[in-house]
Amino acid sequence: MVEVPPVGKRVMLKVDGPAGKTSHEGVVLPSAAEAHVTLKLQNGYNVSYPLEMIDSFEDIEEQKTTNSASASAIEQNTSLPKVTIIHTGGTIASKVDYNTGAVIARFEPEELLASVPEILDIANIDSVKIGNMWSDDIRPQHWNAMIDACVAAFDSGSVGVVITHGTDTLHISAAALAFAFAGEGSRPAGRIVFTGSQRSSDRASSDASENLLSAVYWAARGPAVTGEADAAVTVMHASSGDGICAVSPGLSVRKMHSTRRDAFKTINAEVLGEIRITKDGLSHTTTIGDQIRDVSTPTKYDPSVRIAQFISGPHLHADLLKAAEDSGYSAIVIHGTGLGHLPIENPMGDAPENDEIAKFLTQTKIPVIVANQCINGPVDMNVYSKGRQQQEMGVLGHGSTSSPEALMVKIHWALSNDKDLTVLSQNLCGENISTLMK
Repeated sequence: MVEVPPVGKRVMLKVDGPAGKTSHEGVVLPSAAEAHVTLKLQNGYNVSYPLEMIDSFEDIEEQKTTNSASASAIEQNTSLPKVTIIHTGGTIASKVDYNTGAVIARFEPEELLASVPEILDIANIDSVKIGNMWSDDIRPQHWNAMIDACVAAFDSGSVGVVITHGTDTLHISAAALAFAFAGEGSRPAGRIVFTGSQRSSDRASSDASENLLSAVYWAARGPAVTGEADAAVTVMHASSGDGICAVSPGLSVRKMHSTRRDAFKTINAEVLGEIRITKDGLSHTTTIGDQIRDVSTPTKYDPSVRIAQFISGPHLHADLLKAAEDSGYSAIVIHGTGLGHLPIENPMGDAPENDEIAKFLTQTKIPVIVANQCINGPVDMNVYSKGRQQQEMGVLGHGSTSSPEALMVKIHWALSNDKDLTVLSQNLCGENISTLMK
């Protein structure tokens, strides 16, 4: 039996398998199964073979490459619009760790730039690294870092910024920056575009290149920012195929699938535009208007604000809500059923848990807000008597058409900036669609 090369070694693998004698060039990964060898191929896919099928391994000398040059050191066309790429990490900035076979967020912005050189034909690129984080690890203090990086980019002459971000919470950060720059009736000084990828750039099916290319295009050449729904946008694949990326309002978009390339869908809103990628170049369409707000200093988020979230249903209990209150949380968000309802009635007399919830809602001193568990559609507590009863108890959220995540961000923004929570039912910058309440 042949000796298996160490993990991380580039080899030519020769096998005698069901398809006859074949060979594969790739990097050795930790084996996918016992008594197997697994390779990461050049096309991004993995192959595994039982040891008994292997004829031989041949070492391949590594070609040394360097990505140490800064983005500014790469030859650029300074006559093009300036765009700053603000790097936070995520799958778009990931590569395979050959020690484990897993994907890690360890890709520098210079490497990202080198991987999609076509963007140098669209914009004069600068890059800033905030971190190499999975999006699950992003906190409000990182929203503030993104806000500061955007301001610095605009002050330096950038007409737009592209924030590369993990997709799992990309829509949350996009909403956070939208409220920061437009929540008080203003707009950012340039275009703010979030993008990421569902599949890492080492995979043949990666969406990273088209998403980044389209995001830079929109940041450089998109319409002027109005501040209404477009203060921060996302640019991601519009379908599972290539060729079109959707420009969606950061306040009204949500990741709706764990793996599909077209995972991001608008919630109670329409896309703001589309970017088409063809062999002849990039082009776009847009529905953004021309009523432009004034630019002003963005607001920030207080990292000490804590929001507890619960799901309305058979397992919601008052002691959970009370624990959040006793722990000093700033607000409670409950994902209500239907139009925003909670288990507060006990018509059969056999559900004292519901009575306890009603009692808590009546007596609590911290804000309780209902979000829409259905995702699509409004929170409308005027339709049924239960909803009206909840409003009498002081429950907020009526009139919101935002996703639960965008509503949570809006609450955090309001509490951070001494706003009365009646703003939750108002439309500040495109997050609430009034026609859904008619």
